[in-house]
Amino acid sequence: MRKITTVIFAVVKFKGIMKFYDRQKELETLENVRNMAFNVNSQMTVVTGRRRIGKTKLILKSCENTPTVYWFVSRTNEAELCRQFAEIIRQSLGAFVPDGISSFSDVFQMCMEIGKNRKYNLVIDEFQELYQINVSVFSYMQNIWDSMKDITNVNLIVSGSVYTMMHKIFQDSKEPLYGRANCIMRVKPFSVDVMKQILGDYNPHYTNDDLLALYAFTGGVPKYIELLMDRKSVSVRKMISQMTEENSIFIEEGNVMLIQEFGKKYGIYYSVLSAIASGVNEPSRISQVTGLSTLGGTLLRLEEDYDVIAKKRPIFAKEGSQTVRYEIKDHFLRFWFRYIVRNQNLVQTGHYERLREVVSNDYETYSGKELEDYFKDKIMQTEPVESIGSWWETSRKANKANEQNEVDIVATYYNERKVLIAEVKRQRKNFKPEKFQEKVEKLRTRLFYDYAVETKCLTLNDM
Repeated sequence: MRKITTVIFAVVKFKGIMKFYDRQKELETLENVRNMAFNVNSQMTVVTGRRRIGKTKLILKSCENTPTVYWFVSRTNEAELCRQFAEIIRQSLGAFVPDGISSFSDVFQMCMEIGKNRKYNLVIDEFQELYQINVSVFSYMQNIWDSMKDITNVNLIVSGSVYTMMHKIFQDSKEPLYGRANCIMRVKPFSVDVMKQILGDYNPHYTNDDLLALYAFTGGVPKYIELLMDRKSVSVRKMISQMTEENSIFIEEGNVMLIQEFGKKYGIYYSVLSAIASGVNEPSRISQVTGLSTLGGTLLRLEEDYDVIAKKRPIFAKEGSQTVRYEIKDHFLRFWFRYIVRNQNLVQTGHYERLREVVSNDYETYSGKELEDYFKDKIMQTEPVESIGSWWETSRKANKANEQNEVDIVATYYNERKVLIAEVKRQRKNFKPEKFQEKVEKLRTRLFYDYAVETKCLTLNDM
């Protein structure tokens, strides 16, 4: 039976030792699949997730103390790649592999043959790169897998960072490997509770603003957190300093991610994401700013094919409603577009101290929206909510969003006629109870007249 799971897992370096956080459920899933592969018949697991999310460390941790062949697919010619793979088989399993194997189908066939008599893990990392080497590989794999999986005991785990390609290879019904995976696992960033735990390990005296900065800048991506923690960047000031240093990986990270994912269409998507990151988030305005008259297809691909942006409507708005806003889903990319892209002149001229000032001076404004997302994530992870979002309406007179008619958080609960309506402010002194109550009454009248209404003002102190 094909199983799809969502995984929250990652690794950080702590006091010189790679420490795993919040990993038990994920490792149990992989262990169960391995037991099935070793005791019944071969199983195929697909592990996906963004760059730097910790896929490889998760897989290798799950394979500890069991025979494992690990292949990394680099962009080279097929014959050279197979020569490397054959040598790894010899070293990892002590199996005889003849010289001269030059096709992936032959080396994969040999791995399955070994699986008739040996129980072992076969890990193929950055699997989507095989598409660039020989597109026929997947058809060969399908034929070999289908004919041998029931008579072998290979725990095959393939992973990849390019979302579109991994989705195409395994979830497009036209592709040879469609339906072959027994488990498709998507590795997610850290939860807010895990980020609290990590920051507390490295900085027991952290402030809530430090936690918010970690959330806002990294989005819970473990490699980014590891880089900051290793360098003792455990406060807002130190995080900003580390991320804006000359030669910091954060300066070029966005380019590497987007070129890897978008390929030749990089420029078009780049301009759309730049607009959204700058606050131009409605389709008509994005079209004006970018000069793209046929924007619908581009937005749809960014949302559905690449999973980079999300379409937001006021909570309970109908699916066809034209009241739509877009946002970049990845927190690091939001940061990167807002500060690194927008200030390329400072980057190119080496004025990193000035870049640091720009980020520091704007941090309170930027982190206000991130605080709203933080509380949405926290509520989803800790309370039995059925739906959560924001609510707003557009002022006809001003032709722009009316601040008085916008609510930061609206959440409803499973099996309860209950709603939470919340305003988010960094500091409680900026909260205006009278205006907020007006919004609450408007929402109660329009959407929640028969609900029990709970209202809150959420601030840094409530993190």
